[in-house]
Amino acid sequence: MSRRDDSTDAVRGNGGSGDGGARRGPESSKSLEYAKEIHSPDEKPDRPGQTLVTTDHDVIKNWAEGRGATAATVEGTEHGDHLGVLRFDFPGYGGGDKLRHVSWEEWFETFDKRGLNFIYQESKSDGSQSNFFRLENPQREDA
Repeated sequence: MSRRDDSTDAVRGNGGSGDGGARRGPESSKSLEYAKEIHSPDEKPDRPGQTLVTTDHDVIKNWAEGRGATAATVEGTEHGDHLGVLRFDFPGYGGGDKLRHVSWEEWFETFDKRGLNFIYQESKSDGSQSNFFRLENPQREDA
């Protein structure tokens, strides 16, 4: 598959694999090796505290909205007209003054253009809800 085809697939939100699974590269983290790939909102973790990974937009949006979070970027990190650091704005957490809310469309366009993975947990090992997530670019060490 050509690089252009990979980019087109990434913009569609399927990471080039067509199934919402993890994007892989030379800088993939160790945690990605042990993470369960989630391809749709219907899939669930096998156990509490399990590390999960997806590129599926519906899974990511459902996870964030289920915690009251909205799509955001960190003010001052923009690159011209392009969004800077991607984040979620969770209610009740500090840092809201440094975050700027953006549309889900903008957030996902940036997520896909950067070839990111969404690594996250649904719950902690004790079963309580987890807000843990990390965005990883498997092609870049400093993503």
